[in-house]
Amino acid sequence: MPVPVPRQRAIPAVECGQAPAASPDSGPSKEQAPPGTHPAEHPTTRRENPTEKREKPTDTSPDTSTGTDSRTGTDTGTGRTHTDRTTQSAAPTNLTVLLIEDDPAGSPIVPDLLDQAGKPIRVRTARNLTEAGRLLTDDVHCILLDLALSAPAPARTSADGGGNGNGGGDDEDHDELAVLRHVLELAPRHAVLALTSSSDAERGAEAVAVGAQDYLFRDELDGRLLSRAIRYAVERKRSDSAERRLAEGRLRAQENRRLERGLLPTPLLAGSPLRFAARYRPGRSRALLGGDFYDVVRTPDGTVHAMIGDVCGHGPDEAALGVELRIAWRALTLAGLCGDELLGTLQQVLEHERSDDEIFATLCAVDISPDGRRAGLCLAGHPSPLLSRPGEPARLLPYDNNGPALGLLPGARWPRMQVELGAEWSLMLYTDGLIEGHVGEGRERLGQDGMVEMVRRQLAEGLAGEELLRAAVNEVRELNGGELADDLAVVLLDRTA
Repeated sequence: MPVPVPRQRAIPAVECGQAPAASPDSGPSKEQAPPGTHPAEHPTTRRENPTEKREKPTDTSPDTSTGTDSRTGTDTGTGRTHTDRTTQSAAPTNLTVLLIEDDPAGSPIVPDLLDQAGKPIRVRTARNLTEAGRLLTDDVHCILLDLALSAPAPARTSADGGGNGNGGGDDEDHDELAVLRHVLELAPRHAVLALTSSSDAERGAEAVAVGAQDYLFRDELDGRLLSRAIRYAVERKRSDSAERRLAEGRLRAQENRRLERGLLPTPLLAGSPLRFAARYRPGRSRALLGGDFYDVVRTPDGTVHAMIGDVCGHGPDEAALGVELRIAWRALTLAGLCGDELLGTLQQVLEHERSDDEIFATLCAVDISPDGRRAGLCLAGHPSPLLSRPGEPARLLPYDNNGPALGLLPGARWPRMQVELGAEWSLMLYTDGLIEGHVGEGRERLGQDGMVEMVRRQLAEGLAGEELLRAAVNEVRELNGGELADDLAVVLLDRTA
């Protein structure tokens, strides 16, 4: 039966001399071996010393517990140094392979191996899984595992009859692949090539299904084919690991988006005649939540409370603090607080939850009477809302009694101002992300005056509700020449006669 040939792929990094080099003299090296350095002789004219490609533990006496360190040639049980091995294996290599096979006679089953650049592939040999665990260092790129190797006793038996949890309930299948499962658990980041007999191709295929990168027939090994199989197995393992990390990153991103989406507010306006609309755009790339926050609730007495705020900064910490302030505002509002008392308590929450004493937050809060004709307004360093009524140009509400931003002045006060709304009106609350975008390529910003003129024009065109907010946000982005750097939130409340 012909030896299975790995499928062709693009030249992997290990064939281009980009794999980390391993130095037999000083142990694993993190440096890369540039292509073309120390070229090896042609395999037909150069006879390699077997110790250069095959490193077996030499001290097998019962009183030696650790065997021979294959990287330095030092017997770690006795402290003796084998100078012949270190001098004969001085040539740097690109790839290091760990062969795990039970061969009491010591006859090599792996032929001479050369990498793509002609350098010898370094081979370490372990005769059991205990030795393999000691020799499996970071500079090992691939594991050649003989499936005929006996599995350790703990892997074959268990008190509950379930084995090691990898073989399932089928004892025969468990015994056949237990050693492979043990190696995959021992070396989850390494490429594994399974070696089996040519009469047992089914077992090799099962090994690939369990987690090996490929399988080869031990009695038909060819140096050129095995070298290529090792290189491709290493590259496939790297590709699989990269794909797995990418998939895990996508799952985390999806979970983060679901979490952020769940943290956005759900207005509580049941029973209110007011119409609600909102637009929200975080300044952080690929985020759904920024430092801006808003909320709208209706209390049992029929009063509608609306709030919008902005935590200074644009990172995840600011977004988390904004969520905390929003939830605290909702709880305090439903508990019956409003005006100066509510804002003072919010400032205490901010002072306890912020990560830095320099962090502050601006906030605008309105409470609309049950009949919808009047409102109380409190400003904490925040831009004043925009009020529009039929037959009148849109205008900003008074800004005279604006208090300081939350977190700036201990013991600050925020006066509540009474505002007449009328029978039919629209009230727009917004953060500074709507007014601080640039106008054109210069340094000029839209500002509140530019925003008022823009909204007046859009209202004259008959826009209202969601359409008005969508048009306003899109125009601000167009004037800025692209995405806004700051978070943006806009809330619109409408009342019709």
